[in-house]
Amino acid sequence: MVTEQNGATPDVTILGAGIVGITTALSLTERGFKVALIDRNPPAEGASYGNAGSLSPWSCVPQSMPGLWKSIPGWLIDPEGPVALRMGYAAKFLPWAVKFFQAGQEHRLPVIADAMMALTRPTVTLYRHHLQGTGSEELVRDSVYVHVFRNAADADLSKLGWRMRAERQVPLEVVKGDALREVEPALSPDFEAAVLIKQQGRALDPGGIGKALAEKAQKIGVAFLQRSVEKLVPEAEGAWRIETDAGPLHAKRIVVAMGAWSGKLMQDLGVKAPLEAERGYHLVFRDPGVSLNNAIMNVDAKFVVSSMAAGVRCAGTAEFAGIDAPPDYRRAHVFKNLAKQMFPDINVEDTDEWMGPRPSTPDSVPYLGEVSGFANLYAAYGHGHTGMTMGPKTGEVIASLIAGETMDVDMTPYRIDRFG
Repeated sequence: MVTEQNGATPDVTILGAGIVGITTALSLTERGFKVALIDRNPPAEGASYGNAGSLSPWSCVPQSMPGLWKSIPGWLIDPEGPVALRMGYAAKFLPWAVKFFQAGQEHRLPVIADAMMALTRPTVTLYRHHLQGTGSEELVRDSVYVHVFRNAADADLSKLGWRMRAERQVPLEVVKGDALREVEPALSPDFEAAVLIKQQGRALDPGGIGKALAEKAQKIGVAFLQRSVEKLVPEAEGAWRIETDAGPLHAKRIVVAMGAWSGKLMQDLGVKAPLEAERGYHLVFRDPGVSLNNAIMNVDAKFVVSSMAAGVRCAGTAEFAGIDAPPDYRRAHVFKNLAKQMFPDINVEDTDEWMGPRPSTPDSVPYLGEVSGFANLYAAYGHGHTGMTMGPKTGEVIASLIAGETMDVDMTPYRIDRFG
């Protein structure tokens, strides 16, 4: 049996100890459940560790948008472009890509945007709640999200993405020239304008937040087992057997929160839910010589720059190569040139590189809730670019479902079978 430290059998076993699994464990424990977490790695070392640090309550614009396809060919042939596809993976990638472009049709966007924002809106409040008493409260800062443009005319609030935000009362402001330099003095004057998204949060150490919350979870009784989960087997009366590299475990209820590794696990059960391991890279400049006041999105190059405890981190890009392909760290070192263009005084010599796979659904909406056809099995994966931001509310949603509480979120857009 998966067992708690005091010998009792857990009520819920969560597969995956990333930020989604950890916050779900905290929310369940707050409701009186006994919880165990299983991961092949120590807690908080997956995709959320390498994230760009923006905690945006206002994330409501999906990755797939109308007309995006027109930019893809140019990005693919540009070695510094935001998207890369390894040619040997193209055939496997195509079915997901078709669903991705279908999701970006304009008539589908309102439901997607509302589903995203339902999970992102309370993120800063929930992080502060969970971090209370950990000694790491200062790792979440109030911030502005600065979307910068070389051409001032491109900071245009009449464009679809900004209209979607404005319709959802996102606080926006356009700044230009000297006013932008007051917000971010280190930014090159080549960037003429920015759209400021206000009332944001910023993580000074995403991995540190995860570690602090994991330590808190352990102190309040959550058990951590470091094992590789290989297969799920339904048993009688709604119970489950979890096959691991260290032998089988038995569980009452299971929450699948293994990020990009969730797809294969669910596929083996016959669950068809498209998921792509969208590989993101980051590069940390450990001795940057400049300090940034906020998280900054380079809209043209599609990456985010933020000052963190470890230095200035550039994070972004999307590489499609499958979950097991070795990293191509040239993708990370592209950020040296791009960062120098943004911040002429930055020191780019002392760096730390990283790659991690984002669990991306075609519509940027995660799979959440009960898995049809299986008793006591819950999905909590597929958060794509917004796992760090959506993690705490995801934990609340899953805990509410398991506790039988009245839901404050319409679960229809998150159904695991929504793609047929």
